[in-house]
Amino acid sequence: MPPFPPPAADLPRLCFASYRHIRELAMPVVSEYAARAQIEVVDATFGDALALAEDRIERGMVDAFVSAGSNAAILRAGLQAPVATIHLGGFDLLQVLIKARRIADRVGVVMYGQTIPELDAVKDLLNIGISQHAYLTPDDARHRFETLRREGFEVIVGSSLVVELAEQAGLKGLLAYSLASIRKGFDDALDLARVARLEAGRYEQLHSVLHNLQEAVVAVDREDRIIAINPPMQQLLGKPELPLRGQPLGALEPALSLRATLDSGRQERAIALRFGQRDWVVDRTPIREHGDIVGAALTLHDAGAIQAADTSLRMLQRRQQHTARHTFSSLAGSGAAMRAAIASARRYACTELGVLITGESGVGKELFAQAIHNESRRAQRPFVAVNCASFPESLLESELFGYEEGAFTGARRGGKRGLFEAAHTGTLFLDEIGDMPLPLQTRLLRVLQEREITRLGATAPIPIDIRVIAATHQPLERMIAQQRFRQDLYYRLNILRLALPPLRGRREDIPTLVTPMVARCLARLGARLDPAAALAPWMARLQAYDWPGNVRELENLAERMAVALAQYERPEDVPADALRHDCPELFAGDAPPEEDGMPMAERVRRALAQAGGRRAEAARRLGVSRSTLWRWLAELEREAAPGETRSWPFSEASDRPARRR
Repeated sequence: MPPFPPPAADLPRLCFASYRHIRELAMPVVSEYAARAQIEVVDATFGDALALAEDRIERGMVDAFVSAGSNAAILRAGLQAPVATIHLGGFDLLQVLIKARRIADRVGVVMYGQTIPELDAVKDLLNIGISQHAYLTPDDARHRFETLRREGFEVIVGSSLVVELAEQAGLKGLLAYSLASIRKGFDDALDLARVARLEAGRYEQLHSVLHNLQEAVVAVDREDRIIAINPPMQQLLGKPELPLRGQPLGALEPALSLRATLDSGRQERAIALRFGQRDWVVDRTPIREHGDIVGAALTLHDAGAIQAADTSLRMLQRRQQHTARHTFSSLAGSGAAMRAAIASARRYACTELGVLITGESGVGKELFAQAIHNESRRAQRPFVAVNCASFPESLLESELFGYEEGAFTGARRGGKRGLFEAAHTGTLFLDEIGDMPLPLQTRLLRVLQEREITRLGATAPIPIDIRVIAATHQPLERMIAQQRFRQDLYYRLNILRLALPPLRGRREDIPTLVTPMVARCLARLGARLDPAAALAPWMARLQAYDWPGNVRELENLAERMAVALAQYERPEDVPADALRHDCPELFAGDAPPEEDGMPMAERVRRALAQAGGRRAEAARRLGVSRSTLWRWLAELEREAAPGETRSWPFSEASDRPARRR
């Protein structure tokens, strides 16, 4: 083969897999295209051509192949690379038959694959006898050729293999291709090579991205063949060193096949999958170009890593979630006591002074603190809340003041800022201030006086700008007398005092509070019952109850009421005793109701018998508390006739705490 000038390195790379005769015919075309492509010419046919092509692909030497006849068919069937075919055109056949007619009036035609029906019309036009044969293997081609030779055909038209057989037998062999068809094949190969290069570049970028991901990722083309895969996925498939590009993903691992995604075009996110003895969270995503699906990607996220990250993220968000959610519009209640408390809180919000909020547990002290913050000039600044009763003294000190690296054993590298620093320019809410240990009360007093803090293990103070709102349910004045709370700190905190009324002190607000609570609970349970109408029969009991747990207890009771009422669709369907078992505190003062004319003593006796003598269970069955049941029993004993002795089926041991062994 004549040498060609070395082409530019960025030209498309073509491999022309041919046989001798078509290669000799094509050399002028190869020369013409030398400036447009890097062209390697190899002589091979059938299995040899496929092996040579696979070697070039594995070594990354080719962008596209160009071939004819059997070689083209074999390469297309056996490779995942683009293959351009040199097609046999009608004009080519006409030219070669005219040439054959000048030599003999009978011509044998042997072509790869199948015969050509159009030749039957041409033979009459050219006044030539034509005998057509088709072959699929070299042995098949030799057999067809021998048939024609025995029949006396002296001119054979066909592929390179057939022409060579004719020449070896001393007959005339004519190649059934033209330079025009070869040029067309090379043009097609150049187009395929350019597209292949673009796709290879895109796949290389994709592969580079995937290579740096921790997740196991694989991408496939439209036929579910792998186009990009990263090391974690190869490791998961158990083939870390093998080249997997071009292999069908579904054949490697059916559980990971993307065929369904390619067919449906639907994206799937966060699907749980058990694979390789581990739990995974799977994403399946179709890849589209110009609206058409051209492939799909599969990502496997380690479920354990996701759970760990979720825990870490929740902890981080909790630490950073220094915001106040509630405003004065969140505070329900229109009674005089509540209106007075809100009015005072609104006035306090306009100042920068410290506030001491007092009131029983569950009255909403933190809600008021958040509302004051959100209506102050610090509203867009941090709101940091800390419960002084929830930390031991040593931990509370480090939480409030922070610490330097090495301040104590186990101190975080780099140290940690405390909640005073986190609340800088905002509001620090100290809940349950009465439970703060005395040593910390001293440090807090200094912070309020000097407006600076010193981290544990540090010597330099850090200036801070904060507003402190404190809250307590304890009688601080009595604690001062008992020397359990510093008097000077009390005066620093008690600049503005906000006393919140207990729920029993604003009974008129109970309907406004409980109705939306029950409505939310019913909605979560999927019930369609009208909460206001359903609660109407019990509203008087709700307002008569003393609510030792205040609004927090009301919220808990609302949940129980919703569960009891959710089974009914209309208020008129709710029986009169629907809440007696689930909310016995509302019925604690009732006398035992008569049932079907049954006397009180018989009703109590029956409940005790059904409960196996257990008074707690009997009280539950009667819908009352144990203390109420005991009161009823005492009343029944007093009402007994002189000389009458009433025996009750008690099980004394059943109501006592279990003895520790």
